[in-house]
Amino acid sequence: MNRREERDEERRREAQSALGRVESDSETVGSSSFARVARQTRDHFAAHDKQGESDRIEVWGSRIGRAAGLIFTVALVIYLALAYL
Repeated sequence: MNRREERDEERRREAQSALGRVESDSETVGSSSFARVARQTRDHFAAHDKQGESDRIEVWGSRIGRAAGLIFTVALVIYLALAYL
């Protein structure tokens, strides 16, 4: 490869890298915050972070524990609202 082809290849790689950054940034800005938070919440309660685990009991335990925590939190908020408002 001669010097000119090397420079062209380097510029092409830089351009591809810049386009990749622009695409990832625009995806973050372009999607609504509500949709992103809803997707993260759904993934959290579905225990997507535990999907790679080989132990299915741990995955289901995480799902049950997270659902129980949500139910407890909602019940506590309702109790406190009724008791002190």
